[in-house]
Amino acid sequence: MGYWDIEDGSDCFTKTWITSKIGAALGLVGCAYHIIAFQPKTAFEGVQRAATGTLVMASLGAIFGMTTCLSAQIREKPEDSVNYFIGGCASGVFLGVRTHNYMTGTTACLALGTVAALTKFGKKEGWRLIGPPEL
Repeated sequence: MGYWDIEDGSDCFTKTWITSKIGAALGLVGCAYHIIAFQPKTAFEGVQRAATGTLVMASLGAIFGMTTCLSAQIREKPEDSVNYFIGGCASGVFLGVRTHNYMTGTTACLALGTVAALTKFGKKEGWRLIGPPEL
């Protein structure tokens, strides 16, 4: 069962688990590239970087999944793109708190919220990014 197979606003635990796994996987891949590009001085430093980056991305996924699901339940509008904006914005705020910088949090809130809302809107409208053109 995938993320889009579960109705928004229901089964919050499963949706949060899926977004956490996706975030952790993206974090691990991103950390691997970062470690290759910027070689750590010790193996411990490399492991620490990998763990930190992976946990941050998993946290972003968990925050997004839970906030989106709870927003859909509270607002009683499960198919609304605004729920995804709220979830993306909450993830961005977490980045701001993590970096101790309100400007980072504000920018990340707007950027992640917009990307998430456009993704949901595109999914509802049938937008495709890859694949053969429809004639």
